[in-house]
Amino acid sequence: MLKRIILPSVFTLMSHFSAAQDTEQLQLATAPVTADEQTTDDLGFIVDNLFIYAHSGPGKNYRILGSIDAGTQIRIIAQPQNGYIQIIDDKEREVWVEEKFISTQAGLKQQLTAANEMLVTLQNELDNTLGQLPQLQQSNDDLQGENTLLQNSIADLQSQLATQREESDVKKQEEQHKLLAYGGGIAFAGLFLGIILTIFLSRRKRYDGWA
Repeated sequence: MLKRIILPSVFTLMSHFSAAQDTEQLQLATAPVTADEQTTDDLGFIVDNLFIYAHSGPGKNYRILGSIDAGTQIRIIAQPQNGYIQIIDDKEREVWVEEKFISTQAGLKQQLTAANEMLVTLQNELDNTLGQLPQLQQSNDDLQGENTLLQNSIADLQSQLATQREESDVKKQEEQHKLLAYGGGIAFAGLFLGIILTIFLSRRKRYDGWA
């Protein structure tokens, strides 16, 4: 049962991550960095061509210092000039490259690396979760057992309470019967005593009259 809950959640998380990546790719333009958007020491990426040439100055007439592979992350250190922009590449070289080959969006290589890292992270989380399944299942079984015991205890207490209420009602009825009987006895004794007193007093008056 726990697997049916956890596994779909993990796969859903991975799907959401993939969808977010696709959305981000659609929203982020791969167009070159413009002067209005450019600030010093911004991060950028070489677009996904095979490679580009790095020059010593802002133009093709400047000496070529080497090449930079596609998808390489770079740091932008100056404003564009003549369609070129000064950067620091992955080899810590300060060079100039054509501005059109610079993008604010990571290339496919970086995206693949990030996706692989995310996949490894998710796989580790999944492994940890699956490793906890036996313990979670045991905890679930223990909780269900405790719940059953509590339900049985509640049923016993309710039964005892009902029995006590019945006994209390019976005692109340017995007390009421005793009170009625006691009251009736007192009334009868009073009546009997009244009759005796009446007879006694009447006889006494009769004797007094004869005297």
